[in-house]
Amino acid sequence: MKHLDEYRNAEFCQDLSREIARVAGRREIALMEVCGTHTMAIFQHGIKDFLPPNVNLLSGPGCPVCVTPNAYLDRAVAYSRQDDVLLATFGDMLRVPGSSSSLIEERGRGADVRMVYSPADALELAKSYVHKKVVFLGIGFETTSPSVAAAIVDAHEQGVKNFFVLVGHKILPPALKVLVDDDQLRLHGLICPGHVSAITGCGIYEFLARDHGIACVVSGFEPTDILQSVLMLITQIVQEHIRVQNQYRRVVPDEGNPRARELVEEVFQPKESPWRGLGNIPDSGLVMRSSYMDHDAEANITAQVERTVEHAGCICGLILRGLKTPRDCSLFARSCTPEHPVGACMVSSEGTCAAHFRYGRFSNSA
Repeated sequence: MKHLDEYRNAEFCQDLSREIARVAGRREIALMEVCGTHTMAIFQHGIKDFLPPNVNLLSGPGCPVCVTPNAYLDRAVAYSRQDDVLLATFGDMLRVPGSSSSLIEERGRGADVRMVYSPADALELAKSYVHKKVVFLGIGFETTSPSVAAAIVDAHEQGVKNFFVLVGHKILPPALKVLVDDDQLRLHGLICPGHVSAITGCGIYEFLARDHGIACVVSGFEPTDILQSVLMLITQIVQEHIRVQNQYRRVVPDEGNPRARELVEEVFQPKESPWRGLGNIPDSGLVMRSSYMDHDAEANITAQVERTVEHAGCICGLILRGLKTPRDCSLFARSCTPEHPVGACMVSSEGTCAAHFRYGRFSNSA
């Protein structure tokens, strides 16, 4: 595999492992990855097995499906039950359990729920099914919000009046502040998400280094990327030279993608938003600006939404905060499995519980 083997070189990984142990010494260091793709890669490749026991790598709220609260899912389910609504969503959202149902269950009962691969696909559905209100579930971090914004602009300019978005997008930096302020975690450094940073640039993490003393490294997703990023973080911490570094320069420019950010700013504005496990966080979500409000599902489509309840015994919220691991959950791999998920962390391909179940149950990485 040309251009990939070098990032999965076992000898280089062992060299990085030895250097991490040497630089860390006996110092207790707590790091956290805040990207679901990193979480999956860490368990898939057994990255924790390369780390000394005094370097603790925690999984944070890096899965957008997982941090989406039940209230959002319950509204999506309520929309799907309406005969004049066609609901379009990414695949991961289909099986996430709301308070009493999921979208895949509603589809089994006859609801018009479609899986799409992009917001543009949902817009095409709206053009084809003009008698339906097509509602796209807009979730995700800074990585996905530009494509959703583009679809909204296209719908507005093309006069597609039956295209709506149920906005559930999250903004990462405010959530990171909540995590670094948590005295229970006592984090020293963050492995920052490459996908998000490709849009935002690296500057969004500067306040963490400057104001909170948290080392930050934007990382790629291959084993050598992650181990090199861990080494860069530990070196910062041991040398007490805290800053933001970009390990993933082959993909992430320091300035990110200004045009994508301009598009998001044109369509959306920040608002307080609820996060599963983290609660309501100021300026951590997006809402449509008034000029595009005709495409906002919640503002234009009424629905009878059931009272939101959480699933008894599920500790997904604590897992997303890094305070618990899936092994601490009495439901994990028993009543909660990928085939029959109880919580969102087991459903998503980027969920911590899914990563543990698939790769980590029988290794030291769990």
